[in-house]
Amino acid sequence: MSEVVAEVVGRAGRITLNRPKALNALSLGMIRELTAALLAWRDDPRVEVVCLRGQGREGPFGAFCAGGDIRFFHQAVFAGDPQLEDFFTEEYTLNHLVHRYPKPTVSFMDGVVMGGGMGISQGTRCRVVTERTKMAMPETNIGLFPDVGGGYFLSRCPGRIGEYLALTGEMVGAAEALEAGLADVHLPSADLPALWERLAERGAAALPTRQEAMPSRLAAARADIDAVFSLAGVRQMVQALESRDSEWAAHTAAALRKRSPLMLHVTLEQVRRARNLGLADDLRMERDLVRNCFRLRPGAASETVEGIRALAVDKDHAPRWNPASIEEVTPELVEPYFRSPWPAHAHPLRLLD
Repeated sequence: MSEVVAEVVGRAGRITLNRPKALNALSLGMIRELTAALLAWRDDPRVEVVCLRGQGREGPFGAFCAGGDIRFFHQAVFAGDPQLEDFFTEEYTLNHLVHRYPKPTVSFMDGVVMGGGMGISQGTRCRVVTERTKMAMPETNIGLFPDVGGGYFLSRCPGRIGEYLALTGEMVGAAEALEAGLADVHLPSADLPALWERLAERGAAALPTRQEAMPSRLAAARADIDAVFSLAGVRQMVQALESRDSEWAAHTAAALRKRSPLMLHVTLEQVRRARNLGLADDLRMERDLVRNCFRLRPGAASETVEGIRALAVDKDHAPRWNPASIEEVTPELVEPYFRSPWPAHAHPLRLLD
């Protein structure tokens, strides 16, 4: 069975991510199949609307996409597999295609929506969440940064929610997703099959209307988030959190202390630069960053390779970060990540507009 099921039913182009045992984590093959379907339907008069969902372990819905296939990244680094470069170039090109798609698109963000799953859903016109939604950009936990356009969409969250979600990797639910501007519609998961069918029958006329934000943990913590995550740097943020006497501050400081100190600094710089960039320029910056994450420190010396080892390969959950603490990171360590390895005319994403 294909890992991506793409079919035209009625007025809808339907895409089902079909790798449920891996929570629909994206492989290069899946990225290519997704891209091919979207390109084919762009000018297909039968297709009025495009719908994306994930296959759960018990059936359709229940899991959207847990991200990119990080085990593949780890294997590819040590095998010298050139497909690692292809993966990110083609994934970011797909992210751009979704954001710029000329027809209405709907993502059914039920269950886990992380990393690469955010990349293929955040550009859709209607982002549907449910009571089962578990949304995050947890890349700093594996020594990476929130890529797939994360700089673009997180920097556009209200206030300093983007910095908060990018640095902590905090998982949020439906109410928080609406509050952060990362979702449009909240529906009970039981209602998803009916909407899926209505979109095929009625096309764009069946698109649900955008909802207002609802009470959420993010809204309750908003003043604290804005005060702390507007500070100049990661060191100042952690100092501020550790000087506060609240459960939220203690939890947030502890989360930051577990992440890659170097990648926290890189991520803060990424989000703040992205606030002034268009989508294509953000994706080009992120393509530079991800190349540098694997190449500035080759092999096991890479923060990303070490983070994946600790989380997904050896599963000891004891990454040996270098530097080991937030206080040891200097601007001289951060700056090289933002240098493009390519001249502008040879950049792999030079054709994005």
